[in-house]
Amino acid sequence: MDYFERLANNIKSWWRNLVAGLVAYIKRLIFPIHLFPVKLLTYSVFYLIKFIVKLIFAFIGLIIDCVVFPFKSLKNLLRSIFIAGVAIYLFATLVVIADYLQSRYGTYGKFLCTIEHYSLENDLKKKVVRIIGGESQGSGFFITDNMVLTSFHVISSEPSPKIIFTDGNFITPISMVGDQYSDLAVLTTSKSYPDLVLPLQKSKTMSNNEALLAVGYPLGTAIKGEATIEQGKFQAFRRSKKDYASYLQTNIDLIEGMSGGPLVEMCGEVVGVNTMGLSGLSMFVSAGSVYATIPNMSDKDISKITLDPAKSPEEAVAAFYTYLKARRMEDGFNLLSRTYLQKTNFQEWTSRFTDILDVYVIKTEKAAKTKDTVFVKFATQNWVDQEIEEHYYEGTWQTVREDGFYKMLKSKILEVETPGTDWFYE
Repeated sequence: MDYFERLANNIKSWWRNLVAGLVAYIKRLIFPIHLFPVKLLTYSVFYLIKFIVKLIFAFIGLIIDCVVFPFKSLKNLLRSIFIAGVAIYLFATLVVIADYLQSRYGTYGKFLCTIEHYSLENDLKKKVVRIIGGESQGSGFFITDNMVLTSFHVISSEPSPKIIFTDGNFITPISMVGDQYSDLAVLTTSKSYPDLVLPLQKSKTMSNNEALLAVGYPLGTAIKGEATIEQGKFQAFRRSKKDYASYLQTNIDLIEGMSGGPLVEMCGEVVGVNTMGLSGLSMFVSAGSVYATIPNMSDKDISKITLDPAKSPEEAVAAFYTYLKARRMEDGFNLLSRTYLQKTNFQEWTSRFTDILDVYVIKTEKAAKTKDTVFVKFATQNWVDQEIEEHYYEGTWQTVREDGFYKMLKSKILEVETPGTDWFYE
């Protein structure tokens, strides 16, 4: 019998003995059957205690060996000193790393989210939108697929703000509600944008020095391009009896134009809304206050369009340009007379105004020695290549009374290339 045959036989014999022993053990454990629960509990406790005792003795033996080992020889002593030095160095390194993670990210769990930090920043830049509010500009973000949250002061004097997406397209909300005391407003869109939603954090738990990102468009449309991301640290929750909302304080430098943008923690949840800032200190309305405020918002303090084109030719011309400003194109089209409509249709007419963000009517007055002609001055802001171009116009509109309204009949409007200061006040 050669070596490999003996080895195979030994393996078979070992396997048979193992199986036989295991079968015998199971039989002793199970039978008699009425003692099985007692045996199971007893054996479990016995072997657990046996394992713990062996572990304790092994640990004690290891400690004794470690104590005795250095004194057996000079060589062992030097080895022990080296190992102890390496162990102390590694421990100190872990302490430093732990302290850094705590101070840099607030919690160790948030550190794992930083692996996707670059992806998070790119995501935020795609989702945060510009808000053009006429006299003010700011930022905003979708909290549902058709609701954009921003600061109230951004849209406070504007009945038809514009929401500008990162691709350069813009829309006008179909409705707005807000709360001027909490400085929050919600703009509702006609279409849904589920891919742009940023989740609001429901809990208010924050760690000292937790890393945060504030996103927005500093200086509004004065700076072309994508949103800016400022990074800083959470410092404290602030609330006074005089305040209508609670605030998060950070060391981020907020700049005008970033109002209404999100304050985001490293895992991508919105914890606040950019509100106000000084050098090295900024305040953000907390996500908790957003949740509490939205159900109580109303349009009471929202600016509204109140024009009556049936009242006078001047009112009709003002209404015509205000409808363009508000992107209420059907209302504007309905103010065109039947004679004017002989040379255009809705599609062609609306295509003339696709890039208009805002129309500011400076003056409407009845032209001298006329009953139905109006002299008008107005300015437009056009969105061209993601920048605002301003144009100034003056001239006359002849109107005609139709269907109970004054409607646009014939225009003589010219562009004013370089208006002086007096032009705005004459």
